[in-house]
Amino acid sequence: MIDLKVLHDAVVDGDAATARQAAEQALATGIAPLQLVQEYMMPAMAEVGRRFECNEYYMPELLLSARAMKAAFELIRPLLAASGTEPVGRVALGTVRGDLHDIGKNLVGAMLEGGGFEVFDLGVNVSPEQFVAAVKEKKANIVAMSALLTTTMPAMKTIMDALKQAEVRDKVKVLIGGAPVTQKYADEIGADGYSEGADGVVAMTHRVLGVRP
Repeated sequence: MIDLKVLHDAVVDGDAATARQAAEQALATGIAPLQLVQEYMMPAMAEVGRRFECNEYYMPELLLSARAMKAAFELIRPLLAASGTEPVGRVALGTVRGDLHDIGKNLVGAMLEGGGFEVFDLGVNVSPEQFVAAVKEKKANIVAMSALLTTTMPAMKTIMDALKQAEVRDKVKVLIGGAPVTQKYADEIGADGYSEGADGVVAMTHRVLGVRP
């Protein structure tokens, strides 16, 4: 009998190879993909978030755990889709136009995927038109924007305006984050949610959507 705690611990420890192997073995024995996510992987990332908040983990550890989560989830994602399991939400994720930083964005994407969201990673230097297109074509109900420079923060307001102009603003929840971004700025531009760090983004997204994790 496979010990599924190995999967949990591999994610916490940031061991991508072991996480993927444990997930593969669990799936081979017939364990439901959703069970692996809900009972082992999400609790593991919750523990990583706790350690980060308590200064037991720092950004390198957080990144390693996110990569381990992603390595396992790459095996699970197509099985969830094939089983007809609906994602918690569909996220159009990107770093705003003029900004080429992607570490934080990638971390948020891994966290959200592990939390049961379908993520469409639009990359960096993403234009307002690309976000609007993702909402229309991918049926995204969440727009998540990142900015790592104070000079690119105004692009977030431009994207908000583009969503309104395209008449899709009322169909999505808009989440923002990044080093210079604050709750005050989120309130100023009318964003629905803000997270100071990637470790809190899944809980914040659940809260904004009004769903229980």
